Amino acid sequence: MKIIRLTDENLEEAARAAAEALAQGGIIIYPTDTIYGFGVNALDPDALVRLRTLKVREQKKPVSILVPTIDHIERYGELSPEARAIAERHLPGALTLVLPATEHAPKEVLLNDAVGIRVPGDTFSRALGAAFGGPITSTSANRAGIPTPRDIQSMIEHFGPDIEHVSVIIDGGECGGGVSSTVISFAHGDTPRILREGAIPREELGY
Repeated sequence: MKIIRLTDENLEEAARAAAEALAQGGIIIYPTDTIYGFGVNALDPDALVRLRTLKVREQKKPVSILVPTIDHIERYGELSPEARAIAERHLPGALTLVLPATEHAPKEVLLNDAVGIRVPGDTFSRALGAAFGGPITSTSANRAGIPTPRDIQSMIEHFGPDIEHVSVIIDGGECGGGVSSTVISFAHGDTPRILREGAIPREELGY
């Protein structure tokens, strides 16, 4: 396990190191604009199994993915005009869009042919997405059902010996307010539905 303390000077280098670990099938922990996240290559089924095992999460439960820009969303999810308007208003930021999946979306992260997609508002996450060049899982770095630790020392204590299953940890200091992204669904032609109210309040979204 390698821990990289993130600074303004090493952001790109840290992103490349994390991206290399992803390409080799590894699990990373990285800071986002909300909480620390677990990242694996979302196109690697074996890495997804290891991730869910580490989180003690059901193997078939969906996992959101991270992409670096709004333009990348359409490779994996279908943006309706209303979904695009929300994306352009709030992304990059603490919002996850649940969209009808395209043929390029990783099948192992879907639920009912829908995919959750994030474009985080922090510079490291976007640098990581750009360095890796593919979809990265964006799921909280915690045991399922337990609050996500806000700093790396607490993270190490949280996972105990199992932290050794993580290849690279990007230490960005205390992360966010411990509040996850808001999740809004545009799947299957339904009226947009807020599935989880998080960092962006319902009133701000207008639903």
